[in-house]
Parts: sequence; C-alpha cells; structure tokens
Amino acid sequence: MLILGIESSCDETSAALVADGKRIVSNTVFSQIEIHKKFNGVVPEVASRNHLIKILDVVDEALGGAPLDTVDAVAVTNGPGLLGSLLVGLSTAKAIAFTQSVPLIPVNHIESHMYAPHLTNDIPFPYIALVVSGGHSLILKVDSFQDYELLGTTIDDAAGEAFDKVAKVLGLGYPGGPEIDKAAKNGDPGFMKLPRMLSERREDRYNFSYSGLKTAVAFRMKGMTLDSGTVADVAASFQSAAVAALIEKSLNAIRDTGIKRLVVSGGVAANSCLRSRLDELRGDGIEVYTAELAYCGDNAAMVAGRGYVDFLAGKTGGMKTDAYSRLPLVQKGKRVFG
Repeated sequence: MLILGIESSCDETSAALVADGKRIVSNTVFSQIEIHKKFNGVVPEVASRNHLIKILDVVDEALGGAPLDTVDAVAVTNGPGLLGSLLVGLSTAKAIAFTQSVPLIPVNHIESHMYAPHLTNDIPFPYIALVVSGGHSLILKVDSFQDYELLGTTIDDAAGEAFDKVAKVLGLGYPGGPEIDKAAKNGDPGFMKLPRMLSERREDRYNFSYSGLKTAVAFRMKGMTLDSGTVADVAASFQSAAVAALIEKSLNAIRDTGIKRLVVSGGVAANSCLRSRLDELRGDGIEVYTAELAYCGDNAAMVAGRGYVDFLAGKTGGMKTDAYSRLPLVQKGKRVFG
C-alpha cells in the first residue's frame, strides 16, 4: 500500500511516499528555519503563509514524477500544532484524496513521532516511549500502536523550548537545540551547578519542568563575561542537566513498569548528549531504539508510516476532518499523576 504523507504542523513543509508503513520511497522537507531566524522563533502567520507557497512544490517533488493515481491513500497531520499551518496541509490532503477517490487518514502528530523509530527498526511491544521536541516532552507506556498510556508530561516548558530560550540568552541564535549542542562540545558540563527538575515525589516521577532550569541559567549568568569559553561551559552545563532529566524520568518509568525497552523520538532525540546517554543505557541492559536523525524532526515519512497502521486499524477521515491545535490530554500547568 503506497501512502502519500503530508506534514505542516509547524515550520516544516513535508511530503513523502511510504509503502506498507516501512519502505520510504521519498521524503521531501522544506524547512523555514532561515525565514524565522530573525524572529528568534516561529511566527505562526509567517509559517502558514510559507506553507501555502511551498506545499504543492514539495508534494510534486515527493511524487518524483509519479502520477497521483499510484497513491492508495493520503495521510496528513491534523493536530496538534499551529492551526493555520495545519490547515494548509490538511486542505491539500483533502483535495488530493477527493480528486483521486482515495482514503484520507488524519494522523496525530505525537503518534507520528512515536512511529518514527519504527520506520527503520522492528520494535516489539510493550515499551516506554520518550517523545521530546520543541513543543512536547512526554513519557508513555505503549502496549500497541493503538493502546498506550500517558505517564508524564511537561508542566511548563518542553525541553526544546528550554533549549531555544537558553540559546537566546547565550546569543547563539535559533534554533537553539543544534546551536547549544554544537557549543557544548567544547564546554565543561560541571561549570555551572544547576537544580534538579521536580522532586522525587510520587506524582512527579514522570513529569518534566524546564522553566526553573532555564531561569536558573539566566540568573547565574548575570555578571558573566560571555566569551566563547564561557558560552561553551554554560551550554554544556545546561545541556547536561536537561538531558539528565530526560534519562532520569525515563528510568523511573522503566523501573516502575519493569519494561526494559525505551523508544526515543522527536527533534531533541537528535541531540548528541542524549544519544550518548542512551548508549550508556544500552550498556546497562536496556533495549533502546531511536529515530534516525533524518526522521527526528517534523517529516512526512513518519506521518505516512503512522497513517498505514491507522488505516489497518480502520481509522480514516473525510472531508469533514478538522484540525486541532492542542492535545486534550496534555495541558501545560497540569501534572499527570502516576
């Protein structure tokens, strides 16, 4: 089954062809990073207008000259994300599905990130999933593609947001994740002692809070001379603390459930410090699977892949399928109680 995937939830316009949920025929991504750099973050209106400009070209490139009638279904991200951006991709997908008389498969953005490691790995269930990106930091217990439980989330900033904000304070630019990762390679992670995030109280064993960490970095930088060495040391200190929380909370879930299998995805999964710590977990006897670097960020291959398993489960949409901006079960400021 050949599925055309379309992704436009934030600032990447992407289209992909994936056969049977695994064989990636194409994966085209147009990134708006250069457009949003001058704003130090994504401007929703600017993002949606650029999706409009690029979406048809991106779909054409993904098709690679193949006629649309070779596509068996169209999978598209319909939430969560920036509403204006989502509507561009959703409207395009609806038009293609309608004109070609093929099923439309609406895909949850978080579920597509969860599927990304499955594109290149055969992963048995159950497992603990860590989804960590610019907008989300989640830990889930996954028993099947359609059966999972949210264990923990962020009560304020997601990890990726904290990377962006600390990078801004350090003058490293946007996006913050890759910039901090690069600067930290020459820094001392022990340079700045930073607080642990959330206590070990039972209700916070799986929840994240990055707001206090980023604020602590900003306060402790006051009066510092930000030469290249200091920037590297601060970046390394922050990155080490941010990653430690991801590992610690994941280990809490592994110990409490007895499931020694961890699957990591999302944009922050590309971070070299996090990948190094995951390698250490492998050495401790934990099965660890990660999305390949090309599929960590927002991309349509993971949408098409997830669309395939949703289609097999009977989940399809239609012309009345709508977009949504937030996940009802994940609201910042509210803890998930274990």
